Amino acid sequence: MKDKKTKPVPYTKKWFLEGSFSLALSLLLVFTVRSSLVEAFKIPSGSMIPTLLVGDHIFVNKFAYGLKVPFSDLFRKQPLYLMKRDPPSRGDVVVFLYPKDENIYYIKRVVGIAGDQIELKNKTLYINQKEVGQMSLSAEASKSQFESLNDPKYTQATFDLYSEHLDRVDHLVMLDKTHFLGETFGPITVPEGQLFVMGDNRDMSNDSRFWGFVPLDNVKGRAMCIWLSFWMSFSESEFTFKPKRIGTIIR
Repeated sequence: MKDKKTKPVPYTKKWFLEGSFSLALSLLLVFTVRSSLVEAFKIPSGSMIPTLLVGDHIFVNKFAYGLKVPFSDLFRKQPLYLMKRDPPSRGDVVVFLYPKDENIYYIKRVVGIAGDQIELKNKTLYINQKEVGQMSLSAEASKSQFESLNDPKYTQATFDLYSEHLDRVDHLVMLDKTHFLGETFGPITVPEGQLFVMGDNRDMSNDSRFWGFVPLDNVKGRAMCIWLSFWMSFSESEFTFKPKRIGTIIR
């Protein structure tokens, strides 16, 4: 009795099956990394100028505050954690779900953590009744910063630039000389499990001064670096590409 021979799989079918498996495995790896470790975001507004510009593409460290079970945040409001780390600190630039509409991502700087008393007097920030140090930039440094923005809305005539020392982080903030809406705020105390956030473009930022606190569960990660700075608008015939910003570490 002759053994039945197994029919060979046609080459094209074998190639398709192997290719499909490799593609599926690659996509699973990419989405796992995106879900739990690193994700790319694009900056759509100017609320974080001069730290982040419209069109900056950034990487966000989603492992910064804990390692999540991959894809767990797709099925539940509060993701499951394999390991939790320290929560955001003052000075961190974080990406989070906007509390008023959790379909939208926002990016701001953490100014207050649980228990902090936040207040603004004449646009000067106070945390726990202590003034946060600000130092004016020299005329030359300020001119260089505004030239790098290359935006007619932002000039030395209408804006001041300061270096602000927030705990361990020194960063730039921008204040509008002609805008007085946000010059006074608070005092207000940050509740447990919440954050108070503000934009570095202080007078052009929709932040915790206007809509409240950010729950810790809404925080998706900490901004790491800029991997591309590119903006194109067909409706306004605008195109900008800033190669010098590529690789900039976000502080």
